[in-house]
Amino acid sequence: MQNAIILAAGFGSRCVPLTYETPKGLLAVHGKPMIERQIEQLLEKGIKEIIIVVGYQKEKFDYLVDLYGAKLVFNREYSVKNNLSSLYCALPWLGSSYVTMSDFWIDNNIFNACEARSWYSCNFIDGKTGEWCIDTSPSGRIENITVGGSDSYAIVGPAYFDPSFSEKFKKIIEDYYNRPGTEDLYWEHALIDNISSLPIYINKQTGNVHEFENLEELRRFDPSYNLESNNKIMRSIASLYDVSEDKIHGIEPIKKGMTNDSFKFVIGDTAYVYRTPGAGTEKLIDRKREYDAYQAIIPHKISDEIVSLDPENGNKITVFFEDARVCDPLNFEDVQKCMDKLKKFHGLRLFVSHTFNIFGQVEYYESLWLTPESAFKDYKQTKINVMRLKEFVDAAEKDFCLTHIDAVPDNFLFIGENEIRLIDWEYAGMQDPHVDIAMFAVYSMYERENVERLIDCYFNGECPKQTRLKIYAYIAMCGLLWSNWCEYKSQLGIEFGEYALAQYRFAKDYYKIFNEERD
Repeated sequence: MQNAIILAAGFGSRCVPLTYETPKGLLAVHGKPMIERQIEQLLEKGIKEIIIVVGYQKEKFDYLVDLYGAKLVFNREYSVKNNLSSLYCALPWLGSSYVTMSDFWIDNNIFNACEARSWYSCNFIDGKTGEWCIDTSPSGRIENITVGGSDSYAIVGPAYFDPSFSEKFKKIIEDYYNRPGTEDLYWEHALIDNISSLPIYINKQTGNVHEFENLEELRRFDPSYNLESNNKIMRSIASLYDVSEDKIHGIEPIKKGMTNDSFKFVIGDTAYVYRTPGAGTEKLIDRKREYDAYQAIIPHKISDEIVSLDPENGNKITVFFEDARVCDPLNFEDVQKCMDKLKKFHGLRLFVSHTFNIFGQVEYYESLWLTPESAFKDYKQTKINVMRLKEFVDAAEKDFCLTHIDAVPDNFLFIGENEIRLIDWEYAGMQDPHVDIAMFAVYSMYERENVERLIDCYFNGECPKQTRLKIYAYIAMCGLLWSNWCEYKSQLGIEFGEYALAQYRFAKDYYKIFNEERD
């Protein structure tokens, strides 16, 4: 036996809010972090070379180097690719190897100093399951793996690869990694597709190997989680509602957003949403300004229903709207309703004491970059061009009022047949309300035709040419704004892929469109 490779780069979204503070593999079960339990079992069998592939909160794994002599390998793509990329990072060490995840709990040690053949740990699952179920030959060789099944063995837990298996599998993993469109793949996808040429056998471990999908499953296995999870968010919710932690249930991740993360929870019969700011957000959002914006809009019942909003750290609790959906930007019946809602809000002419200065924020987001140059080679000229729009915008007719700024399709909630709520007011400030139209367009990544349709929705087909020109300018400005924002987040290891590229294109393309239409 050469080594063990432990994949520990992921976020563990289904175990929120615990994983906001602690990587899933470092969560304790019966007083011992899950990854430590596995490492100690490996060391017990004389397996001393332990490779841990890290990503999310990588620094929290560093102590394992000193405690157990482990080696950490950083997966730079952990936030945008699935665990196939993590195994790819560990290919130099793949030989006679155990491959496991950091968040398994193994009661009785299944590792050995020597192994006869490749195997995958499997649990028998009664009834229907969404796990990866297997079919085996009479000898126990895994012949087929399908996602979902009933009354079947399913792959759960560690695997062992013998040297001949690893030699073949390395080439397959490298091939899959370099294929386009494989960002969401697990390494098991490569195993499934090539199972006929990769001999691997079932290792029955029902009742011995455990995987915890969420807090409720942790609570059932380790009752200490019922009353004390050692998590600040859980503790704060319990304190706010004056309940013990076991009364907080039904926890489900809602989204890992561009600025914030959020999850649903239930107390009694009422469901709520908890929002917590994401990485680097403290430099992007003034939470006191967000608080002031909410104070202005709360009497008008146009937003989410606030239960608690901390103006210092931005943690927010709102009522969960059952059966709500967000706007579909390609459904122009939806878009028309959203623009009507937006126009009605703008018509309130609400006031706050702060302004959202787009040109100022372009400069500010650029100042946050960790590198002196943009990733875009022509950024300097693009910025010069966009800044030239300032003279036109400053001279254009506009009527400042409280503007949402982030009025994008995902922030329009359709509740039932007739009600729409506009949520997430953290960027809101005094500005030309027509900026909201531009923001909707750039987030939707609209082609020119749909931009024109959007403008017509807001103005009922009667938008003056000068106003349309102004919106083109805003689209260019907002594109550069969010492109700079994305570059900062990218430098923190948080990627937005196509969205980030599209924003930069809006900056360039709509500067040209503005000039073409102006002439």
